[in-house]
Amino acid sequence: MLDDGKFTPHGRHLIAGDWVAGAETFTSAPAHGPSHDFSVGTPDLVDRAAKAAEEAFWSYGSSSRDDRAAFLHAIADEIEARAEATTEIGTQETGLPEARLQGERGRTTGQLRLFADHIGKGDYLDRRHDIALPDRAPLPRPDLKMVQRPIGPVAVFGASNFPLAFSTAGGDTASALAAGCPVVVKGHSAHPGTGEIVAEAIHAAIGKCGVHPGVFSLIQGGKRDVGQALVQHPLIRAVGFTGSLAGGRALFDLCAARPDPIPFFGELGSVNPMFLLPAALAARGADIASGWAGSLTMGAGQFCTNPGIAVVIDSPDADAFIEATTAALEPMGAQTMLTDGIATAYRAGRDRVAGTAGVQEVLTSVCDLRNATPYLFATTGAEWLANEVLGEEVFGPLGLIVRVADMDEMLKVAHSLQGQLTCTLHMDDADTAVAQTLMPILERKAGRVLANGFPTGVEVCDAMVHGGPYPASTNFGHTSVGTLAIRRFLRPVCYQNIPDALMPGDWK
Repeated sequence: MLDDGKFTPHGRHLIAGDWVAGAETFTSAPAHGPSHDFSVGTPDLVDRAAKAAEEAFWSYGSSSRDDRAAFLHAIADEIEARAEATTEIGTQETGLPEARLQGERGRTTGQLRLFADHIGKGDYLDRRHDIALPDRAPLPRPDLKMVQRPIGPVAVFGASNFPLAFSTAGGDTASALAAGCPVVVKGHSAHPGTGEIVAEAIHAAIGKCGVHPGVFSLIQGGKRDVGQALVQHPLIRAVGFTGSLAGGRALFDLCAARPDPIPFFGELGSVNPMFLLPAALAARGADIASGWAGSLTMGAGQFCTNPGIAVVIDSPDADAFIEATTAALEPMGAQTMLTDGIATAYRAGRDRVAGTAGVQEVLTSVCDLRNATPYLFATTGAEWLANEVLGEEVFGPLGLIVRVADMDEMLKVAHSLQGQLTCTLHMDDADTAVAQTLMPILERKAGRVLANGFPTGVEVCDAMVHGGPYPASTNFGHTSVGTLAIRRFLRPVCYQNIPDALMPGDWK
C-alpha cells in the first residue's frame, strides 16, 4: 500500500474487490532491497475469482465501448499515479535498471490507451449485414447480421521478463478487458510486489468507474496446482501466457484435455535467426556486428525476440564479422538476471551449446549466482542441420554464428527452422535477388520478418504481430502485441432475423 508516496506490499491477493490473505506465505527474492512476504495462491482462490469473473461478465461483457475505454484510461491514470513507487519496487525485484522500468511503464499505459482508442473506432467488431431477400428465387434469404462478441472470463499468466508490459495489466489483460472479458491474473512470483501495486491501480480504477469488482482478480504465487486449477476451471474461456516452452506446452495440453477445450494463447519464445547476405556483410559487417552485440546483450538477453543466431556464408567477410562481434561483446560486463532460476537455466543452455559436436567457442566468460555474461559460439551449416539442439532457445546473451558453405546451404538452414517470432534479413540492394529466394521461406517460419534491423523492441501498434508458428506460439493465427491481440478474446455471432432492439449495443 502507498503511504506518503512509499509502497510497502501487504502481500495479499485481490479477489473481486477484496484483499485476501492466506495461511501459507512465500518470501520474495529481490535482486536488491528488502524482501517481503506474500500469500500463496490456492485452487480455492482460483474458484472464487473465476466465479466472480463470470458474475461480472453479465454486466461488463454488455457494457458500452465508451465505458470500457474510460475504464482502460482510468487504469492507465492510476498506474501513472504510482509511477515512482512502481519503478522502485520493480527495480528491486527484477534487477532491471530504472530507465527500463520507466519505459516499460510507458508501454503498459500506452497499450491500455491504445486499446481504449481502438475499441472506440469499432472496426475490430467486423460488423457485417446481409439484408433479407424475401423475393429471391428459388429460396428467399433471411436477414443476417454478424458481430464479434466477448467470450467470457480470461486467465492471464504474468511473465517473468516483463513485470509490467506482459504481466498484471499487460497486453493480455488490456486486450481482454477491451474486448469485454473479465480477467483473472496469476502473478509471477519473481515480482509479486510489482504485481500488487499494479493490482491496486486496477482496483482503484474499478472503484472510480463503478465496474463490477469481479472484472479483475490477482492471485499471487502458488504452485503448479494453482496454474492447473486456473486453466481447467470450467468458467475460464481462454488463457493468455508468456513464458517457457515446457511450461506453456504443459498448460496448453491441459486446456486441450478439458471436457470443453479452450484456446491457449501461449507465446513461448524463439531463437530469432538473422541471415546476413553477402553484399551487406561485405559493406557493413562491422556495423551489423556492433548492432547485434547491443541487441544480444540488451536486458541481459532476457527478451523473447533476442536474436540468438546469425547465419553467414563462409568467407573472409564472415571471419571479419566474427572478429568484430567478439570485439563488441568482450567489454560487456555481467548483468543481473531476473531470477536465480533463469540464471541457472542460462548456464545450462550455455553448457548444452558448448557440448554439442562441431561447436567452436569464440568468446567465453565466467558468470555465477544471478549474473549473466555474454558467450559467442560458431558452427557450420552441416553441424546445424545435424543437431536439432542448436535450434533451442537459450534465454540470455548467448550468440551462435552458423557458417554455411553457400547460398544453397543457407536455404537449407532456413528450411530447417522451427516456428519463430522473428526472422531478419541484413541486405543491400545487390542482395535483392538472393533475399527474394529467402522471403517465401522466412514468412512461413516467422510472425515478423525484418530487414536491416534487430528484433528486440516490439512496437505496440495496429500492424505488429508478436507470435508465429509453433513453438514460437501455440496459435499462429494471432498476436499477443498490437491491436489485433483483441481478436483472441472475441468470437463471431450471427443474428438471423433478430430485431435491432434485441441486438447487442456493439452492433450500433
